[in-house]
Amino acid sequence: MANPLPRTVAATDAALIAAWRNGDERAAAELVERHARPLARFLAGAGAPESDVDDLAQETFVRAFRSVDRFRGQCQFRTWLLTIGGNVLKDFGRRASRRKVVPLEEAVRDRTGNPHDHAEAREAEELLAAGLQRLPRLQREVFLLRAQQGLEYDEIAGALGTTPGAARVHYHHAVRRLKEIVK
Repeated sequence: MANPLPRTVAATDAALIAAWRNGDERAAAELVERHARPLARFLAGAGAPESDVDDLAQETFVRAFRSVDRFRGQCQFRTWLLTIGGNVLKDFGRRASRRKVVPLEEAVRDRTGNPHDHAEAREAEELLAAGLQRLPRLQREVFLLRAQQGLEYDEIAGALGTTPGAARVHYHHAVRRLKEIVK
């Protein structure tokens, strides 16, 4: 095994990738720890069923680590990872459309706190989730990458194979449509 990275200073993603390529398993674990939560938020926001988000995130990391040699550093690792996550979700959607699923009752939610606040929050969450699903795929992905992940337009363009200007337009249209839906 190669020399592991010292953990006294937070390593960059590029340094962690290099360390993982040289056999440092802790570097891979740190990449997962660093990016799992944003990836899960992206997948959930893009329409992944809550019960499948963890499996889809895991599949995304498996694909990323299998193809890490193709990562050239032209964008941030997280951008590249979210692109892979989007593809994993598309594949999941294709598989799901070929099988019939019988939905089960929703799990019992946390009942602590003000019930009125819970109801309002749940209603707003449902409106936003429904609105996101009504957006065209590219608008939805641009919106999630910008609003949820905080990516810049040039990073979004690189991840989605478009231009920064087109990413801005898609984001603008997504925001406008979501505002109309939520009203």
